[in-house]
Amino acid sequence: MQKKEINHNNQLCYGEEMQGEPGGITGQDIFEGSHDKRLEAIRSLFHMEENFDILNRNLIIGGRKASLFAVDGFLQGTVSEKVLEFMYSIQEQDMPQQYNDFVKNFAPFVDILTIKDKEQFIHMLLAGMTCFLIEGYQEIIAFDFREYPSRSVDEPEKDKVLRGSRDGFIESLIPNLALIRRRIRDTDLIFTIHKVGRASKTDVSIAYMKGRVKEEQVKKVLNRIDELAVDSLTMNQESLAELLFPRSWWNPFPRFKYTERPDTTAACLLEGSVIVMVDNSSAAMIIPTSLFSILEDANDYYFPPITGTYLRLTRMLTSIVAVYITPIFLLLLQNPQWVPKDFEFILIKDPINIPPIAQMLILEFAIDGLKMASINTPNMLTTPLSIVAGIVFGDYTVSSGWFNAEIMLYMAFVAVANYTQSNMEFGYAIKFFRIISLILTAAFGVWGFAAASVLLVLALIFNPVLIGKGYLAPLFPFEGRQLLKRFFRVNITAAHSRK
Repeated sequence: MQKKEINHNNQLCYGEEMQGEPGGITGQDIFEGSHDKRLEAIRSLFHMEENFDILNRNLIIGGRKASLFAVDGFLQGTVSEKVLEFMYSIQEQDMPQQYNDFVKNFAPFVDILTIKDKEQFIHMLLAGMTCFLIEGYQEIIAFDFREYPSRSVDEPEKDKVLRGSRDGFIESLIPNLALIRRRIRDTDLIFTIHKVGRASKTDVSIAYMKGRVKEEQVKKVLNRIDELAVDSLTMNQESLAELLFPRSWWNPFPRFKYTERPDTTAACLLEGSVIVMVDNSSAAMIIPTSLFSILEDANDYYFPPITGTYLRLTRMLTSIVAVYITPIFLLLLQNPQWVPKDFEFILIKDPINIPPIAQMLILEFAIDGLKMASINTPNMLTTPLSIVAGIVFGDYTVSSGWFNAEIMLYMAFVAVANYTQSNMEFGYAIKFFRIISLILTAAFGVWGFAAASVLLVLALIFNPVLIGKGYLAPLFPFEGRQLLKRFFRVNITAAHSRK
């Protein structure tokens, strides 16, 4: 018989000691008095006269009164029916006097938990466990019959690969941890469990590999998580990220790398990263994070080194061009004498009815409007509306005189460039600094362009990290060999030989 508890290896399981005082717990102690009084105290505690999804059924087990409590929707019918069928068969003369003897002889299930205090009972019942209150026993026995509603482990829409595994995380914590365990069968893989939120008590798991990450870094992450004082993690990982960096809202560059891929998560763990996973979220938060790790992609490693290097360098170059292509074009329009004679074709020859800066800003916002419209468009209308949008933003916008063809071309490039990497936050950071650069260049010319470039560099340098050497590591502080590995994908033999 196996009870769930927090063992010495800190593996993910449930212990008998729960921390924290849940709000609104008043009334009679559910562990004192007769069975009927305890039953009434529990019913009052959970407002069962009003709550229709809290199930309570009164039973007779071995000639004694018993009460079952569960949350509708979490209860797995087949298994619970088998256990109840067994308990109904217990004869009165066989019913033990001691609770421990009952657990030893008549608890026909592997995952059980003994509950001895009110806070633990509240948490376990609301977390989906099925609890039994049996007359004559002070303890409450809980069975883990729960089955959370979940979807299949399909490949993430925003994190796809051309070759490799096709599974992905879902919104349930335990199956996600199992997907990692499947890839790393090592005793040094540690999962710790924490509760965050006074009301939500959201499960947050910290994963790391012992011996591959510095202990002080792990302790820093654990302490920051444990010190969080919040009512609930309403938006899961994003709420957690904002709590970890409450005063860094001004910098749009992402402070964490997220992935919904188990293979990427396992690889980061083996490289010495700390992983934060939140229940009800399908994304894993990878710590530490740097600019170069965000620019990496799973496709880099599912192809030979030369192909992976080409894909990585293309992604990096595209991101840089996406920041500067429209501001540089605007700067050249302001100073046509800077354009070499062989490249004069890039200048606008048609009449300009709307100032170029206005055209670019209108298109920047229009592109995001189209993105939001595509998200909210029913699937059956996606194709016809895409055709209409292509026509409207193509020939008609140019022929009507609102936009020039050259500006449409460059804006089309930056719209597509945002999809070369999977991190949406990074794409919007590029967009924000491109807009800042456009505005400053339009207002102050080359000095505005230089000021925007300085702002971009400062934002990268001073973007805070929770642990690690810095956001620009290994460029700053400089580590030549590690920096080369960030640009060039080496084969696995060379990577292991240099560790």
